[in-house]
This record gives sequence, structure tokens and C-alpha cells, in this order.
Amino acid sequence: MKYLPLKAELFIQNRKRFVEKMDKAAIAIFNSNDELPTNGDAIHKFKQNADLVWLTGIEQEDTMLVLFPDNPDPKYREVLILTRPNELKEKWDGHRLRANEATTISAIKTIVWLDLLDGFLQPWIHLSNTIYLNTNENDRKNNLVPVRDYRFAAMMKERYPLHQYKRSAVILKDLRGIKTVMEVEVIQKAVDITETTFRRLLTFIKPGVMEYEIEAELVHSFLSQRATGEAYGSILASGDRARTLHYVENNQECKDGELILMDFGAAYGNYNADLTRTVPVNGKFTKRQKEVYNACLHLHYYAAGILKPGISLLDYTEKVGDEATSIFQKIGLLKKEDVKNENPDNRAYKKYLYHGISHHLGIDVHDLGTKTEPIKAGMVFTIEPGIYIEEEKMGIRIENNFWITKNGNKDLMKNIPITVDEIETLMKNR
Repeated sequence: MKYLPLKAELFIQNRKRFVEKMDKAAIAIFNSNDELPTNGDAIHKFKQNADLVWLTGIEQEDTMLVLFPDNPDPKYREVLILTRPNELKEKWDGHRLRANEATTISAIKTIVWLDLLDGFLQPWIHLSNTIYLNTNENDRKNNLVPVRDYRFAAMMKERYPLHQYKRSAVILKDLRGIKTVMEVEVIQKAVDITETTFRRLLTFIKPGVMEYEIEAELVHSFLSQRATGEAYGSILASGDRARTLHYVENNQECKDGELILMDFGAAYGNYNADLTRTVPVNGKFTKRQKEVYNACLHLHYYAAGILKPGISLLDYTEKVGDEATSIFQKIGLLKKEDVKNENPDNRAYKKYLYHGISHHLGIDVHDLGTKTEPIKAGMVFTIEPGIYIEEEKMGIRIENNFWITKNGNKDLMKNIPITVDEIETLMKNR
């Protein structure tokens, strides 16, 4: 790992929170992700299962976690399973964790090698009544590949058909949605790296630069600050390409008079930042660009003012939509008759703002958490309104990350330049 070691207490707290939600005489089993093939003998860069890393901090493949708080033998109430280090494999693929190293990261004292697991697992299962198994239940999931979690679940149900099975995802959706103070500290580190990078980009962008050159500067800045890398595929969309929400080609020239929408964030300690800024390629907004940008910034501030405990994301989005309807009329995008005749299921403002306003943020960029229930203190959200105008070949989005507090929220990106004047001043000094 490139990042500095995280506090093991973070993972101790997360496991404690999960165990407190388990049934009596229950065992919970978590698997690492698969190593996925590309072509030939190559594999994709390994990405750990988010739930497993949330509970342990371990990023190594072929890892498992067993939580059995009612095990009669206290030694085996939490067990980390690792692949046994192999000298030949390490010559090819590098160092694998030793037991003491894994304990330092996770604070789990009992380590069992994977090739010995069957001899331990069967008696543990016989002592339990309920088995919690893990599944990826993120609402945005769109993948039918039979990954390890589902293969393992099928195997367990065939081997132990008379046990009661429960979904750990039901518990994790609530727990991962509400961040501990230590989790927010790691997110803040990712945010700080992202801030430094954004300020660097403002001094680099100019007419004639290629989008991929900006991407190269971005990645260099991340890695030089110990980030793992990009939280997601960075979006560097100049001109009309800014209207494509997930534009990742980043292969065009940034031209004088255009805006460039930059949506990127650093990953640090497996937690993510998610920033969007839209800036003028030549360093100076036109009158119309400034008008639309300030309209988007108004929506951003409005959303920040109502995103607090008690409101649901659905109600919050509806209120922001009401405000967008008003603002879009003021800047000439909507007419009164457009609003009067709108379809309630496809409101008029959505022609120019066709995505959600906020999503949960954490170990996953689109993290687990409720959409329909009231927002609670401890959650972390993005706020990212946008305005996309096809006829003007313009796209603007502004995004910060917010930690929900007891009475409101805290802007984790409050130090990142956001106003027209701040951006123009920094770009003037290139």
C-alpha cells in the first residue's frame, strides 16, 4: 500500500458495530473479491471486497473473515483467514502478509491459513444456528457475474441446508452509511489530496492542452501524495463533452473560450473523495458562462442548506428540483408554460439537470446507505447539481463532500476554491 497505516481501532469499531447487530448463536463469514482475468495470463488490478476491507483493512486476495461472538472458545470469536505465504509465488507477485503483519493492520489476533480452514469451519458451523453470508446489494449494481460471495453462499447452503441464513448486507447498509469519526478523518485525507491536486491543475490548464495531459498531472499529484490512485475514472470533459456524465475518453484538445468540467477524487486508505469543478480553459468566464455557473453554485448552496438529519434523499431531491425550476426560468432555460405543462414524472427542469443531486460516499464512491429513510447524523454525501445546455454546448457541475452532523452538515471541501472570483484569481497567476 502507498498510504500510511490506518488506525487499527477503526476496524475494531467497525467489527464491534456489526457484531452488536448479529443474532445469538450466529456466525458471519466474509470473502475477498475474485482476481478477475483480462486476456491471456493477465489479471485486472485486484480490488478488495468493500465490506471485508471495512471490517479488517486487509487488501490481500484470498482473504476471509469469520465473526462468531458466541463461540465457546474466545480465541475463535473473530478469525482472519489468509493464504499461506509461498516462496515461489512471492518471487513472481511479491510479498504476502505474515500473521503478525495482518494482526497489526486489523487488530485480529487469531490468524488461520486458508488451506486449514475446513478443519476449523465445520465445528464452528455446528455450534451456530444462523449463518450470515455476504452479497453485494448496492442499488446501483448492474453485474450478473457469479462472484465469489454468491458461489460461496451456494456451497454453504448445499453443505449445511438446515441452518438459518441471513444477509449481512442488511446490517452493513445501515452501518456503512453512518461513518465513525475515524472514517471521516480518512475521507478528509483523501479530500486534502484532491484539493492540492485541483489547485495544481488550475495552474496547468490553458488553451491547447489535451485532456489526457491534465489527467496525467492529476494522477502524478495523487501518487506523489501517497494516494492509492484515482477513486474512479477521472472525467476531464472540455466543451460540449461536459454534457456526457461519465465521459472518460479524455482525449480531446481544450480550446480557448470553452469550459472544462473536471470530476475526480483521490482514494486514500480505501476511502474516497469526489470533487467536481468547472473552470474556463483560458482562465476567464464569459458573461453567460458566469451566469450559468453562478446559477449552479446557487443550487449547490441551496442543497447544502437543506441536507440535514430528518429529510430523505427523495424529498431533498424534490426540493432541489423546485429550486432548479425557479433558477432555470431566471437564466432563460425554462418558460412559465414549460413548468405549467410539465409531466410530474419527468419534470421540466430535468431537461437541463438529468441526474441525482447527492449520493452516499465512503469506501465505495457510490457508498451503501438508505435513499428512502430519513438522513442521519454521521452519513457522508456528495452535493453535485449540474446544468447541461445542449443548444449552448455547455455543461457545468459543482460538487463537494459533506458530513452530516446533529444539526446540519460540515463541508469537507470548504477550503477548495469554488466561486468564480476564486477560480479566476488562481488561474490568472499561472
